[in-house]
Amino acid sequence: MAEEVVLDLEELRQLQNIAKRPRVLNLISSEICNLEKLRESASVSSAKPEVEPAVPVPVSSSVKPVSPAVNYVTLGTFSWDQDSEKVKVYISLEGVDEDKVEAEFKPMSLDVKINGVQGKNYRCAIPKLHKEIVPEKCKVLVKPKRIVVTMFKSSRGNWMDIHYKEDKIKPSLEKEKDPMAGIMDMMKNMYEGGDEEMKKTIAKAWTDARSGKAGDSLKGL
Repeated sequence: MAEEVVLDLEELRQLQNIAKRPRVLNLISSEICNLEKLRESASVSSAKPEVEPAVPVPVSSSVKPVSPAVNYVTLGTFSWDQDSEKVKVYISLEGVDEDKVEAEFKPMSLDVKINGVQGKNYRCAIPKLHKEIVPEKCKVLVKPKRIVVTMFKSSRGNWMDIHYKEDKIKPSLEKEKDPMAGIMDMMKNMYEGGDEEMKKTIAKAWTDARSGKAGDSLKGL
């Protein structure tokens, strides 16, 4: 395009030299002026430095660094009391920041984590409570020398212990059996494994037992 402009300018200047009419001269001069401006703008554009390629900006990785595992000192010793509606757990610990206490209540468990106490982390957990609680009603209160955990019972009543314990009092099946049923089973086993004489004796005892004479018949066995 720049070459075409130069050629047009040369031809217009030649026409300007031979033109005589004022109007023609003005038209030629105006066009020469326009072409000169076009040539200057083209030369300026070609003189601009090349744009350097953009340097790629490093993208931060989306993978978050793994936080180190938190170590806790187990608080196995605590006290507790109760009434018919709630259970209170008392954890003796000084210098506790209320904002650094995390408590997780579940229907049958309690887990309290205390962070940043003189450079240590503490934990008090009861994996299985004696009975169910109402998690949404439970709360933690931090005092100067201890932490008070209040748990509301799901059902009113007295807990024998704060930890879950199976009921060891089970009905004796042997006591519920008919005493004569055990004797009859024994006689049946003896009959099946005995000789002819034993079978006769047991058969007689069986007959007497049915007629109410079992005490006398069993003396010979």
